[in-house]
Amino acid sequence: MTTLLTRSKPAPALDLDARLALAGLAMDDRLDQAAVAFEVNTAHLPAEQLPEVAVPHLPQTAVPAPYSTPIAALLHRARTRLQTDGWSREAMLEEDGRRCAIGAIRREADSRDQADDACFLLLESIRRHWQAATIPSWNAAQPSSAPVLLAFEQAAQLAHTRNH
Repeated sequence: MTTLLTRSKPAPALDLDARLALAGLAMDDRLDQAAVAFEVNTAHLPAEQLPEVAVPHLPQTAVPAPYSTPIAALLHRARTRLQTDGWSREAMLEEDGRRCAIGAIRREADSRDQADDACFLLLESIRRHWQAATIPSWNAAQPSSAPVLLAFEQAAQLAHTRNH
């Protein structure tokens, strides 16, 4: 018995959208199979004996940033941290978890250098729109968190524009 070996053409490379679509279909299939398996495995149980399913709480950093550049994403996370934990006018970290502008950046930064780069861009953004010598003096002079949040958003846009 002889076998004929033929060379087949390699499959065309799929672009990212096609790969994501295939992965989505595969996940949908797996979720459907899991739902059926759950129904089969729990069909004999009365409704009050069904196990409770706990939905995990995602940490704040799991929220995707609208910026793909690292410093812009850091500034966005720090802004979100201020919105979530609260803003402090004078202390880097209050007992109740509120933070000042620099405290929020340091909390979200992966390294000291990254925090320094983000502070530099935040100060540049502040100086473009407000008169300030330093971030702490400007932060202490603000009447509410609104200008601080606005400064973070402007700094994130600046970082993104510069591809930082």
